[in-house]
Amino acid sequence: MAIQEPSGAPSALTSSALAAIRRTSAVDTVRARISLAVDLGLLAPGERLPNVQATAAALGVGEITVRRALRTLEDEGVVQRRPGRTGGTFIAERPRRRTVAQVAAYREDSERVHRLIDERIVLEAGFAYLAAERLDQPGLDRLDQCVREMDAAGSWAEFHAGDKRFHLALAEAAGLPSALAMYERVTGELYAYFLPYPLDYLRGSNEQHKAIRAALGARDAALAAGLLRDHVAELHHSMYVGFADSDNDNTQRGDDG
Repeated sequence: MAIQEPSGAPSALTSSALAAIRRTSAVDTVRARISLAVDLGLLAPGERLPNVQATAAALGVGEITVRRALRTLEDEGVVQRRPGRTGGTFIAERPRRRTVAQVAAYREDSERVHRLIDERIVLEAGFAYLAAERLDQPGLDRLDQCVREMDAAGSWAEFHAGDKRFHLALAEAAGLPSALAMYERVTGELYAYFLPYPLDYLRGSNEQHKAIRAALGARDAALAAGLLRDHVAELHHSMYVGFADSDNDNTQRGDDG
């Protein structure tokens, strides 16, 4: 089953039909994303993966898809599954690298990913500017709750869920339904390229969320827009597309916006 396009009317911003990952099955996209994270050193040997339900939610696929992908990755020597109360799925102590050919689709889509990031910058900077004028206290409280959830996240999957809620809440606060639909399409397509990333980096990213929230609370529209612009623009360097070549395999970075 091929990866599905997010629902909604087509956006004038993106050219989804050109995506190489559309030619890749859902199972193989999960294999590719976990394998690529291992190749880049984002998932460390021996690291425990979130449970199947959390992994499926974070990667935007079904639980059956994740189970099939993990079984194949185990056969390929990328992960190990351990039974029992303290068991689960772990990155192998000596994981095999570059075993998943479908990773090539992600590299092939690098230019498209950069374009999606630029589109997200345009939309979110504008949303932040308007939200600074329109957010009420319940809206600010909603952002605060998302920040607390990200601080308390025990895995990259939990963090990603809180991150999505934070950015969506901010976008909704701008009060532009047509632009919001465009934003949901852009982020839906971009999220298909997100990989698991180290929690230390992600928690650092949450400090940027706190600064954005403070600017919104102070109703400083220009500062909020600038901070959010810089926050999203960082994805050009911190997503996998920012790794120039295989020499970066052991570099630790993060990618949630």
